[in-house]
Amino acid sequence: MAGRINDEDVKAVRDAVPIDAVVSEYLQLRNAGGGNLKGLCPFHDEKSPSFQVSPSKGFFHCFGCQEGGDTLTFVMKIDHLTFSEAVERLAGQAGITLRYEEGGYNPSHQRGERIRLVEAHKIAAQWYAEQLATGPEADTGRAFLADRGFDQAAAEHFSVGYSPQGWDHLTRFLRGKGFSDKELLLSGLAQEGRRGPIDRFRGRLMWPIRDIGGDVVGFGARKLYEADNGPKYLNTPDTAIYKKSQVLYGIDLAKKDIAKASRAVVVEGYTDVMACHLAGVTTAIATCGTAFGGDHIKILRRLLMDNGSARVIFTFDGDAAGQKAALRAFEDDQKFAAETYIAIAPDGMDPCDLRLAKGDDAVADLVEPRTPLFEFALRQIVSRYDLDTPAGRASALDEAAPVVARIKNSGAQHEVAVQLAGMLGILDTQFVVKRIAQLARWARDRGGKGPAPDRPQRGSGGAPQQYAGPAGQGPRGGPALNLRNPVFATERELLKLALQRPELVSPAFDAYGVDEFTAPPYAAVREAILEAGGAESGVEDPQGYLVRVREAAPDDAVRATVTELAVEAIMLHRGVKGVDDVYAGAQLVTVRRRAVERRIRDITGRLTRLTGHGDPAELAAVQNELWVLQQYDQTLRVQGAAAL
Repeated sequence: MAGRINDEDVKAVRDAVPIDAVVSEYLQLRNAGGGNLKGLCPFHDEKSPSFQVSPSKGFFHCFGCQEGGDTLTFVMKIDHLTFSEAVERLAGQAGITLRYEEGGYNPSHQRGERIRLVEAHKIAAQWYAEQLATGPEADTGRAFLADRGFDQAAAEHFSVGYSPQGWDHLTRFLRGKGFSDKELLLSGLAQEGRRGPIDRFRGRLMWPIRDIGGDVVGFGARKLYEADNGPKYLNTPDTAIYKKSQVLYGIDLAKKDIAKASRAVVVEGYTDVMACHLAGVTTAIATCGTAFGGDHIKILRRLLMDNGSARVIFTFDGDAAGQKAALRAFEDDQKFAAETYIAIAPDGMDPCDLRLAKGDDAVADLVEPRTPLFEFALRQIVSRYDLDTPAGRASALDEAAPVVARIKNSGAQHEVAVQLAGMLGILDTQFVVKRIAQLARWARDRGGKGPAPDRPQRGSGGAPQQYAGPAGQGPRGGPALNLRNPVFATERELLKLALQRPELVSPAFDAYGVDEFTAPPYAAVREAILEAGGAESGVEDPQGYLVRVREAAPDDAVRATVTELAVEAIMLHRGVKGVDDVYAGAQLVTVRRRAVERRIRDITGRLTRLTGHGDPAELAAVQNELWVLQQYDQTLRVQGAAAL
């Protein structure tokens, strides 16, 4: 088992890899103001972006699901890695050699399982590519690609490779690189044979399948020889790093252009992706041996940012199977905010065949939006009925109306209802519109229960109006916090300053007691700051300071509050020009004066109880304490932060 990674090396990894660079590999980020970035959360479904990244702090936080942390936390959560595996992955990207305090420098067999499986796939992809480029046996594979218009440069661009026909060529090669038989079987690159592991892929063209971060996690393999009794396409089985329903071929190449153009083109095969990219359609991606489904939509939505003007164009073969695939895609249509279209070549050719027959321009022209997906789906339904008879029109309406009723945008729903009436030849358009509106109302009545109670409501500034932990309560079981309460709001702002701008509140903040924060969540954060060495320790090393505060938090709920406060924009009041010493001083004074006022009220009540029958010495001491506090409150009111 690997030793503990040296703390200095962990810090070096955190400092070397910017959090926005890591996060943007998985979702599109846009300016959120105040130096922060925002995007759709990758950890839960949402319609508007509540996921924020603070590059200057090295933290992320989702105001919807409360997930948050630093770069390492993000990598651990998004790719299901252990802490050590996340450090190792980012260290590899940054070129940092890690030291292990109990085990010296990291030997290969000590690497985490996922890191090892990814490394095995990376080496396998390089080896397969070399076989295609130089191996004499690969002539068949090279000829297959050439027949489809792909030269060696195209093969290299997409890292296409070739697996030799022998039983264990790759297995022996990877063993020589230090991989165990267990690792080869777990990776899906090998399978059990009569005398041990043998290559899973033999005598096939190999397309490496990469995740959105660019790591090779699997392969798609195309049969080349008649003697091969296997399926035409053979994919990596589900493994610890590969789930076919959660990957899109070409996403690593297409993701930046998809985000930039707000457009994605979904094709059916690996060669279709190649043809589209070579024809200039660099937003093309494909599923890997499975139908386009919900997990694929989640990937695209994070890149498209649920932009209402975004477009997703599906290209399917014109045959019955292609039409069936289009209808399956339409079932998930309403999960997109983007407009969805279908593109089918007039002669039914796929993009690869179309490029061969008519050139790059024909491919580019094919994927220009032609038919909205809902219109295609409705026409497929309507085509099955005899519209020349009243019974046929009624039956077609019965099947098509629920489809239109699923459209969530009421304006679009009305427009499509009018179009459906025209398709059916029903002259009474309002009858169709009312029928669909009624179905939509019934659906809402059955399933519409309003917003989930654990989703925090948002104010105009993007901050939650209430603090809600996992159970809708504060991290220590306290009540939900209403930020319209000025006491809570000011305490929140002061803690944000202490975490984000410690130089503005130090050293005064570190003299504040935990009891000066009345909200239990905020008192817990104040205590974590104290345990981490105080706000003044964050002046020299802001990022390390935030990490220490998170580590000092007693539980996940407090850690979530820390990251939320570290990322959330500081809310300036009207007339305040910026976050400076004056603004910080005002928050310090307000929190302190409220604490003093609470103490004055307590002592006044005690004084009332002692008057007339209390001990004279105790009464005098209480009166003196009250006088001192009143003088201090007066000084704070007159002198402000200078009196702290």
